[in-house]
Amino acid sequence: MNHIRRMGNQISVPIRLDQDGYLGRECPQCESYFKITPGTGITSGSPPCHCPYCGHAGSPIQFWTKDQIRYARSVALNKVTDAVLRDLKEIEFDIKPRGAFGIGMSMKIKGQPHPIKHYREPRLETDVVCDQCTLRYAIYGVFAFCPDCGRHNSRQILGKNLELAGKQLDLAAGDEEELSTQLVADALENVVSAFDGFGREISRVHATKATNPSKAQDISFQNLSGAQKNVQTLFGFDLAGALDADEWATACRFFQKRHLLAHRMGVVDEEYLKKSGDTRATIGRKVTIEPHHVRDMVQLIARLGQWLNDELCKIS
Repeated sequence: MNHIRRMGNQISVPIRLDQDGYLGRECPQCESYFKITPGTGITSGSPPCHCPYCGHAGSPIQFWTKDQIRYARSVALNKVTDAVLRDLKEIEFDIKPRGAFGIGMSMKIKGQPHPIKHYREPRLETDVVCDQCTLRYAIYGVFAFCPDCGRHNSRQILGKNLELAGKQLDLAAGDEEELSTQLVADALENVVSAFDGFGREISRVHATKATNPSKAQDISFQNLSGAQKNVQTLFGFDLAGALDADEWATACRFFQKRHLLAHRMGVVDEEYLKKSGDTRATIGRKVTIEPHHVRDMVQLIARLGQWLNDELCKIS
């Protein structure tokens, strides 16, 4: 039994990275799938692994995927059965019959080692590099906790979307008037959508701190005045606290402009005048959106996002 004996009492099965350098991971609690790049992020000590979706933290050895475990078991069984077959092959014999009534005996070993169950890591939708610990990871969706340091990436995603709006404004400066107007309008819509997505996600993450957790998971931030009331009621602080009175009024007005773009092709109506307080607008005409005003909005929304994140984190 030399082949079995040489194997020792442990079998090492390396798990290969995919073509993009990612290692698949699966949360033991919610069973959701994600990927990380070994060698990035926290590379010293023994930090826990965090699920990017539910936030569960545990030992990294608990995050092997079902496919990886099946593969490792099949490789181990393949090596064991191959060693057993080799050892049995060494004791094969074939005794030929002798004489007129001789009896022959033989033993032949047949069979194949246990088959290996190969697998392929699936592609995910979003690649992220954590802006705190530099871990490179991939997820479904957009928002997530960093698997290494546990930091939520909502502010990082908001920042990237605001940068994209800034690039749209840069493009608008060099295009013909009609296209430039559309790019500026798109930039404003993207700023509002980015903040809405960020606000919803950060409220969901901190929903357990709210007076009504179920409502906190469904706050809309497309209307700043409405969001201000909901945040005050559910979390106990004023969303407008990040800005002075004039800045807050400006932000609310541009959110109303975005509403016109989305629902009335930018044409001013009485409701817009009532909610925005825009004294320069005329009913029946298109709302005016200047590129430098949208750039100002990018800065205001960045401050609002920082304020909302910081205030939610302060709540115990």
